[in-house]
Amino acid sequence: MLRKLVDYKKLDHSLVSLLIETYPHGYGDDDIIIFKNLNGEIIETVELKTKDTVYLVKISKSLSNFIANFEDNVEKELEPNTTNVLEEVDSSEIQLGIDSDSLENEIE
Repeated sequence: MLRKLVDYKKLDHSLVSLLIETYPHGYGDDDIIIFKNLNGEIIETVELKTKDTVYLVKISKSLSNFIANFEDNVEKELEPNTTNVLEEVDSSEIQLGIDSDSLENEIE
């Protein structure tokens, strides 16, 4: 099985959905995998499994905020925009800048 280390910001839509399904209420201490990279930096990840790959998704405060706010953000994106772009105007209120006498003269 292939193992990949990836930042959550680089996940495609299907993997983001799987991440949210896997950790719907966020992740806990037992979910975190900690290791040192080649530069000796400590990396914290959570595991995300697909049928052929195990992703180690780097975690940070922004990931935990992303998971916590995901449902709210999706609901806001899916809400219909009810703001009217145009407003109804009575045609008698429209001024065209043409007086009716000159318009009649041009028609004849």
